[in-house]
Amino acid sequence: MRWDEITDTFSVYREQSNFANGLCRDRQGRLLACEGSTTATEGRRITRTEHNGKITVLADNFEGKRFNSPNDIVVKSDDSIWFTDPPFQADSNYEGHRVQTELPHGVYRIDAGTGQVTRVLDNIAGPNGLCFSPDEKLLYIVEGRSKPNRVVWAYTVNDDGTLGERRKHIEAQAYGALDGIKCDEDGNLWCGWGSSGAPDARPEELDGVMVFNPAGKPIGHIRLPERCANLCFGGTAGNRLFMASCHSLYAIYVNTRGATLV
Repeated sequence: MRWDEITDTFSVYREQSNFANGLCRDRQGRLLACEGSTTATEGRRITRTEHNGKITVLADNFEGKRFNSPNDIVVKSDDSIWFTDPPFQADSNYEGHRVQTELPHGVYRIDAGTGQVTRVLDNIAGPNGLCFSPDEKLLYIVEGRSKPNRVVWAYTVNDDGTLGERRKHIEAQAYGALDGIKCDEDGNLWCGWGSSGAPDARPEELDGVMVFNPAGKPIGHIRLPERCANLCFGGTAGNRLFMASCHSLYAIYVNTRGATLV
């Protein structure tokens, strides 16, 4: 779907998006998409929509095995593409198709020059949202199936495109659920947030966006009437936060901007 600010219209951008999930723009303004599912033998891939509307497949397998269900995606300033690949959409027929997965839960990198796909992580349970710190020395990744609570890990990013040591940056309480995340120019982390469905959860106190400073301490909460799944900074000055929730798209101007590509 596409919302147009000038005409205030909400319309179909692409039919048959193959259960597309995470989206982002590359540094040339082209739309990158995590296509979560089509059938057992097709889809589950990363695509790019060219300026003329053509769809280019950037990656659909690793070492000959199809991805599980690509979930979220981000571009680094060297034009490399990083994405998470949990099995979420492969587990049911609701947001995809139930298929037998071949790969572990993973995080991948597509090299900008060669197009080579490398797996940078294979020991994370249900990798979900991800984003870089403003200086790109850290990569934040949501572990959606960590036990007992969901966690955001901060990984050091090595010069060769691999990941180094990690530290626990944020741990949600048992009743909280993390999803998409974005960094602002000051290094604060803005997190799509909502109830996990736990019996003692109070959704009206959780749903929306939680903001954490670079030390991982909570500093703000934007309350919404429904769970926020993903978010991004946009607008002319980059200071308008858009929040994609269960049934609505919300926006608010904030006194910061999204971390920009160097």
